[in-house]
Amino acid sequence: MTRWRRAPGARVGRVVLVGLGPLLLGCVSKDDARKLVRALEQSQPARPDVAPVMINRDVPVRYPPSLYARKAQGNVTLRIFIDSTGAVRPESTQVAEPSGQPAFDSAAVAGARQLRFVPAQRAGVPVAVSILLPVYFRHPQAPPMPGDSVVKH
Repeated sequence: MTRWRRAPGARVGRVVLVGLGPLLLGCVSKDDARKLVRALEQSQPARPDVAPVMINRDVPVRYPPSLYARKAQGNVTLRIFIDSTGAVRPESTQVAEPSGQPAFDSAAVAGARQLRFVPAQRAGVPVAVSILLPVYFRHPQAPPMPGDSVVKH
């Protein structure tokens, strides 16, 4: 029967890395754990040097008429995938933070299909990215929503 001994200075414990779940590290020194973390960080895609820029002249999201008539307001946050040509991949668009009004959420998703971007770049090469896109529905005759800043002239 083989017996395992802990190496001097090694620790046994649980490490939680975001997105990877708990890993059981047995008989691993602090240096080896640091090397593992560095290797995992390097395996993640690098951020782009230049963020994507929307090129639509008008925002293609339309205020739902029934909610406009009621002077309803809300915020929706979408997660959109922009490919290396600057096109939004509609099949990957999803509501990251709903507004509480399904019509606002649907209008934001529908409008996102028509968005076009100058693509993100890394080292001068166009790259695909996933971003969070906030969409604000504000009625001109409704009072400001909590958290909105108001500038009075």
